[in-house]
Amino acid sequence: MAARVIGKSTAVASSSNLPDYERGRASFTWADARRSLSGVNIAHAAVDRHVDEGRGDVVALRFVSELAPPRELSFAALALESNRFANALEGLGVKPGDLVFALSGRLPELYIAMIGALKARCVVAPLFSAFGPDPVRQRLRAGNGRVLVTTAAAYRQKVAPVRDDLPDLEHVLLIGDDASSVDGPGVQALARLMARASTEYSIAPTGAEDPAFVHFTSGTTGMPKGAVHVHDAVVAHEATGRFALDLREGDVFWCTADPGWVTGTSYGLVSPLACGVTCIVDEAEFDAVRWYSILEQERVSVWYTAPTALRMLMKAGAEPLAGRELSSLRHIASVGEPLNPEVVAWGEEALGKPIHDTWWQTETGAIMVANYASMPIRPGSMGRPVPGIEVGIVRRDASGERVLDSQGNPVLVAGPGEEGELAIRTPWPSMMRAYLNAPERYASCFAGGWYLSGDLARIDADSYVWFVGRGDDVIKSAGHLIGPFEVESALMEHPAVVEAAVIGVPDPVVGERVEAFVVLGPGFEPGEGLSRDLMAFARRRLGSAVAPRRIACEQALPHTQSGKIMRRVLRARAQGLPEGDLSTLGASR
Repeated sequence: MAARVIGKSTAVASSSNLPDYERGRASFTWADARRSLSGVNIAHAAVDRHVDEGRGDVVALRFVSELAPPRELSFAALALESNRFANALEGLGVKPGDLVFALSGRLPELYIAMIGALKARCVVAPLFSAFGPDPVRQRLRAGNGRVLVTTAAAYRQKVAPVRDDLPDLEHVLLIGDDASSVDGPGVQALARLMARASTEYSIAPTGAEDPAFVHFTSGTTGMPKGAVHVHDAVVAHEATGRFALDLREGDVFWCTADPGWVTGTSYGLVSPLACGVTCIVDEAEFDAVRWYSILEQERVSVWYTAPTALRMLMKAGAEPLAGRELSSLRHIASVGEPLNPEVVAWGEEALGKPIHDTWWQTETGAIMVANYASMPIRPGSMGRPVPGIEVGIVRRDASGERVLDSQGNPVLVAGPGEEGELAIRTPWPSMMRAYLNAPERYASCFAGGWYLSGDLARIDADSYVWFVGRGDDVIKSAGHLIGPFEVESALMEHPAVVEAAVIGVPDPVVGERVEAFVVLGPGFEPGEGLSRDLMAFARRRLGSAVAPRRIACEQALPHTQSGKIMRRVLRARAQGLPEGDLSTLGASR
């Protein structure tokens, strides 16, 4: 039976950036895409290039807030302010290659600092603003961070409690008028530092393979992995912005992802700026009425958001949408987790546009698979590979292990429809170049010229890719990757806990919610008081976005003979399923 399709035909949507998919794939090369950008440095390609080419007065970033009028930065203004920050870093003695960490909400100063740090050839390491002290400490230590850009409130709550464990942190640059209220070694007001810095700055020659970003991503074991990306990644950001998101001159683009995650930097900053479009940045958190107001009042033409947010809009019903004029909205795409077919259909019914799913990972650095504006959507499919990207499906044996030949090369499935592990032929510009300080872990992601994603998928006869599930236990909640080990480690620091196991449980809104099972030590008894204490402890250490929503006390946890926790049994238990029947358990991307 043919797959159900939604959306415009290729003929109708011929005005898109990729009107003929097959012809576009055949003619595209990364070398041609690279030549279209003048210079290698990401900041130059995304900002200064537009000023040099006479587009400096175009609005680059427009910040909207609940409490204040919108603030705008043109490409010219962003170029000058980021020059100030680059000069400020050099004045502090910060060198190319040093890590500059960024921890705040969606504030103009954060975006200026990231662009400025790239100009100075520093390595930008964004942090999720909802993290608690433990995740912040772990990442700063892993990256030997010398510089942190943050707010006074974030410093007091998330950094000051762990400052003694951050020996490499020399400079803390505080955003906001209350910066002077904070004391500490190396702490100073960013505004005062910027005021003394020149707006003239010349970017030194930058190599395509020079590191630009470290994005931390969670795994099932060990501490968070720092995926290193290089300046050449901007080639993929610009190309996928045009092909997958259909960005065009004059567009108003809104990516709702937090800048602390890879989507919020790759597609909330670099890709749209490289494409020369105006980015909307909402400084507040999700609210259905305000989100619809932003789409309407800012005349957003391309919208990139998460399935969780779309499901929350569905749940809000028709009332917040009533009377809205959204005729400017041309293309809607989603990212971060599986997109339910029902959401695709809801988009066409409620918004007049279907939702176009995309797939990529922190490690891939840019979109690898997408549903394109010119192509019909097959609801439930992630789409087809972007030009320049070759995907394959690696066979898995009966035990779930990937199949390799005698030379260690992955064995691909023979034909369409067979499930296995999604793999991508190397290299491509935005492919991660390393895991920070973990060469063996990095090497394990590759075999025989393929990147092994860990995601299970299948490819149909028309090259549409269908997500099947995760090949590991990483939890995807509201678009955030959460590693069980990191949460378990924090819980076990509580004096009552001797063992912990963390799982993701399917949730109709956020995709998966984090739940924990703990074994108590001698002298501790389960009860409401202890449960509240454990929940509060987890939130303080990890932040509300990462901490478990539920913690259950167990006499013992299920283990394999080799001692590994059997999380699949706990997932069955959490969902009220027979522990021997695991066929209906959910999986996350």
